[in-house]
Amino acid sequence: MHFMFQSPRWTEAWPGATLGQLVITNVNNPASSPELDARARVVEEELRAKYGEMDRAQLKRRPVLFNYWQYYGVYDKTYHVQGQLESVVHKNKPIKSSSALVQAMFMAELEDLLLTAVHDLDKCAPPYSIDIGNGLEEFTAANGEVKTIKPNDMYVIDKEGIISSVLYGQDQRTLITPETKNVMFITYGAAGVGPQKVTKHLRRIMDYVKMFSPDCNLTAPQIQEAN
Repeated sequence: MHFMFQSPRWTEAWPGATLGQLVITNVNNPASSPELDARARVVEEELRAKYGEMDRAQLKRRPVLFNYWQYYGVYDKTYHVQGQLESVVHKNKPIKSSSALVQAMFMAELEDLLLTAVHDLDKCAPPYSIDIGNGLEEFTAANGEVKTIKPNDMYVIDKEGIISSVLYGQDQRTLITPETKNVMFITYGAAGVGPQKVTKHLRRIMDYVKMFSPDCNLTAPQIQEAN
């Protein structure tokens, strides 16, 4: 049901890229979780200890961040996960969200530096495909703005339309809510990141979701490689 088809255009444009897909059902999505918040404080301190002495240029050369900068640099754009990391490390901003599911994803993103989106599975319409833009495709982003996918930008599409892309994030249609019960996480791994890091990242998200939703049903992460 959740198999993702590959467009040959994706494999030709971004050889070595990886896409990870994780489905979790029977979840809760509270506004907050004491257990997750406690873990977030630990993650903050670990990130500050690891990256606190590095400036922006040094961070950009770090493994994984460097891989994403190669992708974003094609479009003269900034990899926003690094900006979020800098806010936590250099500005002492806490890792916090109004949704436990989003916070779990955000924590894992900062630890692994991988770009991830989360979708309400019940709002999605399989089958799913990985493709790249030709400069004509449009979708409504999470903020309500209509975006045109840039040429060669990686995106995932279901039967009703695009649900997320690397540069513009996820769509409005499949956003999660406090009532969400089934979710799909999608991780876009830039070329060079590799399937092992993507799998580890999605398993980290699984561990965090279990903190506040212990009765959820987990499935093994599904990995697609562009090669």
